[in-house]
Amino acid sequence: MREKFEKLTSTCIPLPIENVDTDQIIPARFLKATTREGFGDNLFRDWRYDKEGNKIENFVLNNPDYSGSILVAGKNFGSGSSREHAAWAVAGYGFRAVVSSFFADIFKNNALNNCVLTVVVSEKFLQEIFEAINANHSNTVTIDLPNQTITNNATGASEKFEINPYKKDCLLNGFDDIDYLLSKKNDIETWENNR
Repeated sequence: MREKFEKLTSTCIPLPIENVDTDQIIPARFLKATTREGFGDNLFRDWRYDKEGNKIENFVLNNPDYSGSILVAGKNFGSGSSREHAAWAVAGYGFRAVVSSFFADIFKNNALNNCVLTVVVSEKFLQEIFEAINANHSNTVTIDLPNQTITNNATGASEKFEINPYKKDCLLNGFDDIDYLLSKKNDIETWENNR
């Protein structure tokens, strides 16, 4: 079981870059591991550190003015290869949600499988969130999963978002696919016994 996702209010980390692919999220040289541990340390590795391992100060994850468990990203986040490690890195860093106007389908599903909510908003709403974060780093966003709404708390503006009902149920209950099946064990056994 994982942490349940119901309602999240958080400051945000802005990444207003379009077409961020999975190799930028987690470079290929870190894909040797077969467990999820440690991937968060290498999220956006080549943008966070130079070749000598020194922090690149102007990259947003290295800026102490920004914090939060919501990553707000430009359009087409998670494109490229199907590596699940990209979702592991996003989750491992501590993000509970990523907001964008478009996600690559495979990344979106991998993120949801790793209890990271992907919220698709309109281009206009995305820009309004970026503007609110830039105006004041302490501005927050609220994501209400039961009602499928996201609210820019700086302006009060809100949008509805779509989510697969099965994935919504899993997130609300803190289930991965195995946990979900185990939660249905009694129903499955009853059905089998009645056949």
